Amino acid sequence: MIKEIQLRVSLTEEKQGITLLQKASEQLGVAKDEISAIKILRKSIDARKKEIIFNYKVAIYINEKVSEKPAYFFDYKDVSKAKEVHIIGFGPAGMYAALRCIELGYKPIVLERGKNVQERRRDLKAINQDHFVNEDSNYCFGEGGAGTYSDGKLYTRSLKRGDVRRIFENLVFHGATEQILIDAHPHIGTNKLPKIIQNIRENIIKYGGEVHFESRVVDFIIKNNKLTAVQLQNGKELSINAVILATGHSSRDIYNLLHQKNIALKAKSFAMGVRVEHPQEIIDSIQYHCSNSRDELLPAAAYSLVQQVNERGVYSFCMCPGGFIVPAATSNGEVVVNGMSPSKRNNKFANSGIVVEINIDKDLPKYDPFGPLKGLEFQKDLEKLAFNAGGRSQVAPAQRLADFVEGKISPSLNETSYQPGLKSAPLHSLLPKLIGSRLRKGFAAFGEKMHGYYTNEANIVGVESRTSSPVNIPRNEDLEHPQIEGLFPCGEGGGYAGGIISAAMDGERCAEAVVAKM
Repeated sequence: MIKEIQLRVSLTEEKQGITLLQKASEQLGVAKDEISAIKILRKSIDARKKEIIFNYKVAIYINEKVSEKPAYFFDYKDVSKAKEVHIIGFGPAGMYAALRCIELGYKPIVLERGKNVQERRRDLKAINQDHFVNEDSNYCFGEGGAGTYSDGKLYTRSLKRGDVRRIFENLVFHGATEQILIDAHPHIGTNKLPKIIQNIRENIIKYGGEVHFESRVVDFIIKNNKLTAVQLQNGKELSINAVILATGHSSRDIYNLLHQKNIALKAKSFAMGVRVEHPQEIIDSIQYHCSNSRDELLPAAAYSLVQQVNERGVYSFCMCPGGFIVPAATSNGEVVVNGMSPSKRNNKFANSGIVVEINIDKDLPKYDPFGPLKGLEFQKDLEKLAFNAGGRSQVAPAQRLADFVEGKISPSLNETSYQPGLKSAPLHSLLPKLIGSRLRKGFAAFGEKMHGYYTNEANIVGVESRTSSPVNIPRNEDLEHPQIEGLFPCGEGGGYAGGIISAAMDGERCAEAVVAKM
């Protein structure tokens, strides 16, 4: 017999060594020796009250053997001589599209503008130390996409778009720890993701697919509204059957190319703001109700905040406990910040994007002449503003949190994890009013919700501008562009995903749509 039950274990009980076996035995009224195994299905922490609780969803095996058979089987086959599907971009959407093509008996040919994970590290070092941005290899572009070096958080709200468990199982199949199948907020970590991504690439090649790095697509060859070929930056032209366009939310050259060719695009609402960085001890003390350091059994505390300010949402985004702020620019002449965490989340800072919803139809009248690219142009202007305010390098403009809200210039800044460095700047007056004024009210409200959050021990760093794509590439019910036959917009770059898992699910769906058509 197998029974699924919920178990609640307090932190005190956990420290006393009270086991799940003991709890399950008491709750079910069966002897301990009748329980042959306990399988943890889900684990979360409830820290809303002073007594912290670990919530477990478990399968209790009563006089029953545990099946070792995995829930999912990935049937990869040799596709070296099969019909080809071209995939532009090798982030989560592109990777999962390629794997799904192999399962379905088609040969994926991946064209990635950036470098592989090993070589990409040198370009990240150049951004952090030399303030030089390689426009094809950076925190956004390269093998694994933006997710490789920006945390690897795996939670998603896109539960209706595909099989989330299948995506997780595939990550485990390629080397991720099974803990991601259990945790309520699973996370791989920036230090572990590169090896998993390398394993995915090697598997794609092993079964006959191709992955080409430093192969930026610069043109689409279209005849009679049908995509027939793509051209690379080296002048090489490749004939294609169909293209899955999975270039990510920062491939501005692709948006510009499509727009120049009069291929339909739509402006899309998005969000922009800043990244706030606290000492992790402050967030721990707030969330875990402790005056000193958190208990060793507890992970670095996270938070999620949202507030309506003047009819727009102000909310936390990509919160990184025990993490780092990183420079996520994709061109020289701009400053963009993002966050990441190692697997242990053991850095002494906590950071999160705090962003303001931008209503594309109401908030940017000045940018209307740019048509579907108006949000992108607004993004660019704020990134240039941050570049100039930071001193025209990857040094980022920053301000102490309370000073920002109170409209004061910070004479000094707190220590930071951001390697290129910070420069004090009056972000309260530099940011456009539609963002800056809402952020100031939002931070004040967050201080009421989390006592201790509103403090000058925190820095705010500008700008957090790449939360999602400000452009949507339309597609019909068959996931194909309504105007261009053979073009399948996909993932974050198309405006159909908002993170690693939703992008991966969309990659699989697009692969299935291409195969259904072919």
